[in-house]
Amino acid sequence: MMLPGWREWLFAFKVSGAALLALGIALWVDLPRPYWAMATVYITMQPLSGATRSKAVYRVVGTLIGVCVAVILVPSLVNAPEVLTLSLALWTAACLYLSLLDRSPRAYLFMLAGYTAALIGFPAVTAPETIFDIAVSRAEEITLGIVCASVVGSLVVPQPVGPVLAARVGAWLAEAGRWTGDVLKGAGEEPAVRARRLRLAAEAAEIDALSTHLAYDTSAQSRAVPLVQLLRGRMLMLLPVLSSLADRIAALRGLGGVTPDLRALLDDVEAWSEAGAPEAEADALLARIEAADQALPPAVSWTALVRAGLLDRLRELVAIGRDCSVLQAHIARGGGRLRAPLAFAGEFGGQAPRHRDHGMALRSALGVFLGTIACVAVWIATAWPDGATAAMMGAVLCCLFAGQDDPAPAIVSFATWTGVAAVAIGVLLFGVMPLVHDFVSLALVLAPALVLCGLLMTLPRTMAVGMALGVNGNALLAIQDRYTSEFGAYVNSSVALVGGIWIAALVTRLVRSVGAEHGARRLIAASRADLARAARRRGRGDRAAFAHLMLDRLGLLVPRLAAAGPDSPLRRIDTLAALRAGMNLVSLRRARHGLPADQVAALDDALDAVAAHYDRPLGAASAVLLERIDASLALIGAEAGGPGRRDALLGLAGLRRALFPEAPPPGAGAPLLTVEAA
Repeated sequence: MMLPGWREWLFAFKVSGAALLALGIALWVDLPRPYWAMATVYITMQPLSGATRSKAVYRVVGTLIGVCVAVILVPSLVNAPEVLTLSLALWTAACLYLSLLDRSPRAYLFMLAGYTAALIGFPAVTAPETIFDIAVSRAEEITLGIVCASVVGSLVVPQPVGPVLAARVGAWLAEAGRWTGDVLKGAGEEPAVRARRLRLAAEAAEIDALSTHLAYDTSAQSRAVPLVQLLRGRMLMLLPVLSSLADRIAALRGLGGVTPDLRALLDDVEAWSEAGAPEAEADALLARIEAADQALPPAVSWTALVRAGLLDRLRELVAIGRDCSVLQAHIARGGGRLRAPLAFAGEFGGQAPRHRDHGMALRSALGVFLGTIACVAVWIATAWPDGATAAMMGAVLCCLFAGQDDPAPAIVSFATWTGVAAVAIGVLLFGVMPLVHDFVSLALVLAPALVLCGLLMTLPRTMAVGMALGVNGNALLAIQDRYTSEFGAYVNSSVALVGGIWIAALVTRLVRSVGAEHGARRLIAASRADLARAARRRGRGDRAAFAHLMLDRLGLLVPRLAAAGPDSPLRRIDTLAALRAGMNLVSLRRARHGLPADQVAALDDALDAVAAHYDRPLGAASAVLLERIDASLALIGAEAGGPGRRDALLGLAGLRRALFPEAPPPGAGAPLLTVEAA
């Protein structure tokens, strides 16, 4: 396991210092449960200060909403415990559903609003007359923890998001540059290169998640948030462009169409890319590409179509590469006015769409609902004194891990390490704490354990362990302004805490667990549904929005494919080929508005066949679809036409390559019209 470096140690000391600060203030102002503030610090604190602040506001607002809901529900329904349980469980489930659909820092608002009501409502059931005091105290303690985490994260050697994001973007663009070199050399379809491009898709999703915190940062890059959004759009568009370019180069090589002048142009673009895509040289390259691109004549050949498609993708590659270089430089300087307009200026504005899986969100909501009901049922059936602890922990744990395909192993691990924490805290509580008589000695006793929890949170493999120890360890320690611990009560509380987590794990296993392959299949099915929808719609499509949505899914899909196992048929799917098909469908939807009626009818027949293909389960495209694409190519390519002809021909050629990469060309080098006649 990788040893922690200085950044990890810094975070560990910061989170432990923030926890002790929250504890000290809570004791000073005489809050009833200071340990809630300590536990909140471990939930809130993030290594990057901007990430901590981005979540802090939403956590506070979500907590206040949850408090208000608990204050409304408990007094009104305390005489109807079944209805109260259903109401709290339904509220938590509904908030979790909204949280899973949001997929931004705002999601914490919904999640906190949900399980805060459970945290406050269930313990108050036995004493409803105290609900207002309990609610106010919980709100104060949780808010204190959030504020302490934010202040310490922002003032004590802050780790801003901006430089980290800039470094990640630079590394991503450097890797994309290496892929560009492989593509232009003709090695873009080799297995190692294909694996690398999938990693780029996953890393682009990680960069996107990191960029959501930039607006809350204090670095110079925080002023360049609009430029970051523009850069992100171009980074995402770069993936299908490079994939399409690799496909066209491979196809043209098979046709013997890579002429010496085209090879020289590809080599020059490769050299430009290796030099960092300097802005000054981009215009000259674009002019050369324009000169090499000839008008498509009547009875155009397949080789000419592939060459024209290659030059189109090459033109887009240079334009996007130049934009990326310009935007990266401006972001590093903290923004500033762009000297020249960017390419594709109208395609990257507004909020990029994100994938939302309503089915899995509903399933997760059902899991937390049933998990909460199960905990309450055990509480009532056994008259368990600490049953409220089990109920609230069941609700919280079902929410915390709901974003995973199979949350049960993580919840079980959380339960296991909570048990370890219970034993360790028991030793500390009954063996050491009786000797503590002031806050300084208390801080010295707690500091080593708090630092250890912080260290564990910084390492991906042990993050859940650190959370379990840091959050539940503080809850079990239950520090008050005076020592009042009693062994029997401690054991009962510990059993309730661990028992509630185990009940959550059991219900999750029965209701929610699906596995990585199931999650991958759902993502693929959602993409196929969108491809079918894009083929059926006859309006003009938004190419950038479609690419953003498909690539957002691709970023979610890549880690699931990696976890699906080497023998899974899903790992043999060319995910970027499906994206290329979608981009060509959008181009065809635009092109059909510039075609005569007979050509529109032929094109629509092909699009309907594409929609039928994507409506079916995974499998090879049918020969009927290939015939319709070829028929449409032959009809549109036979005669000179209006402005939509070129886009239609290149879109159909790209669609054919994406769906039938192994199919023989429709009369390579011969007019397409003769293919239809044959």
